[in-house]
Amino acid sequence: IKSVQGYWIILADTVTTLNGGCLWITLCAQIERRMELVRVVAHNTHKRMASCLQGHMCADAEKRHKKLPLTALSQAMVEGGNQLGEDSLIGKMMEVCGEAENRLAAELMQHEMQIEKDVLDPLSQLAEVDIPNILKQRKQLAKLVLDYDSARARWLQATKSIISGTNTQALTAKADLLKEEVDEAMNKVEMCKDQLAADMYSFFSKEGDYAHYFITLLEAQADYHRKSLTVLENVLPTVKAQQDSWMEKPAFGSGLDEHLKRSGREIALPIEACVMMLLETGMKEEGLFRIAAGASKLKKLKAALDCSTSQLEGFYSDPHAVAGALKSYLRELPEPLMTYQLYDDWILASSVSDPDKRLQALWVVCDKLPKSNKTNLRYLVKFLSKLTQDSEANKMTPSNIAIVLGPNLLWAKTEGSLAEMAAATSVHVVGIVEPIIQHADWFFPEGRFRFTFSCNLGTAMLGSEFLIIIAPPLFYPFSDALLRATRFGAVSLNANETLHTPPPLQVTLGSTPPCSAIFVV
Repeated sequence: IKSVQGYWIILADTVTTLNGGCLWITLCAQIERRMELVRVVAHNTHKRMASCLQGHMCADAEKRHKKLPLTALSQAMVEGGNQLGEDSLIGKMMEVCGEAENRLAAELMQHEMQIEKDVLDPLSQLAEVDIPNILKQRKQLAKLVLDYDSARARWLQATKSIISGTNTQALTAKADLLKEEVDEAMNKVEMCKDQLAADMYSFFSKEGDYAHYFITLLEAQADYHRKSLTVLENVLPTVKAQQDSWMEKPAFGSGLDEHLKRSGREIALPIEACVMMLLETGMKEEGLFRIAAGASKLKKLKAALDCSTSQLEGFYSDPHAVAGALKSYLRELPEPLMTYQLYDDWILASSVSDPDKRLQALWVVCDKLPKSNKTNLRYLVKFLSKLTQDSEANKMTPSNIAIVLGPNLLWAKTEGSLAEMAAATSVHVVGIVEPIIQHADWFFPEGRFRFTFSCNLGTAMLGSEFLIIIAPPLFYPFSDALLRATRFGAVSLNANETLHTPPPLQVTLGSTPPCSAIFVV
């Protein structure tokens, strides 16, 4: 545009001369090309910017809001949330997020209307009205210059005819008329030139205004994104609170403390469930934890445990799938059960040469474990110790168990593949886990240990003085719970009441006197 201004200054100095006509036409052509370039750029920018709008241009606010894709998304999410209901976390999330999407749609609608008013309309005025009018003036001036040149040529020819002609008076009169035409054409050129100059100067003076359209665009976008961010920041705490308050979350891959807090348990569900199933059907299974289970069966069991389903009966017949699920849960913990924080302490303790001092050093490290980690490790180690009692049948000695299960209990916090991490720590881990299994009662001397399901799974808990049968209807009927109690050592059950709403029962264990059995719902 600045170069066009230079052309016009030259034009203004030369257009009044006869010989300047050719120069004027040349300069006009250069100006035209430059102005056309500005028009094309403004037109293309307007076109691309308009295509970025999601609403319908020139529509009123209400109609524009309804036509936005975000509005359609909002409506679909709210309707879906209502269909799923308050009992579904997905339904709650969809309803809250649908309302947020509607507010975002309202912000987008206001933003697009502002862009259309403050940027698109001025760009359209520039590309479709202002510049075309200037170019039209330029073409009109070029035509008037040609008319002027033609009139002047005729007038010059007439003056020459006076000298060589015979009818001097007539020729002079004709020349005077032609001179008037020349003067009139010159006046028209001057008027058109002045109008064009005014339009050009006006265009040049508004270059800053035209450039400011793009600043307005960025400012409007920044304001829109700030308002949208505010909407999202206001709704995110509500969404996260609903997510955190939802109890039904996968256990696999979740942190131990998170899972225990969410489920109100002391022993992680996958550990407890798998141990209880293995106690019933897997203690004499050869190669337990060593022989891989079928991938589809393992995947199904993990999914069942993740959603806390009560339909676990079908897995009792496949101890290897149960053992595989237990190994997977330990391996998928974000932090190993024996913790990253104590990794160096475990390795250092296992490196003590004297066996007795090594045991003592391992005990000291074990005692440093966080309460939840120690409780779950105790539960697991007591089970593994019980498993080794049948090692003649299952071939799983403390050493073998430590080899196949140890790398799932402790690993280094380093980058690398599972195989690389296992190889780096397996030797040390075996030296840590094996003596803990061998001396389980010394490491965890808290009286006689009871294996039990929590009340939301249902089975029997055996103790030295009492038997509590825990069997809520959603998992086992009461009769099934009694059956499982007999499998765990109950010889006779004196129950005269109905099984649907049983009061305390008298139970006789094989090696203990009669004791109370309480059915807990």
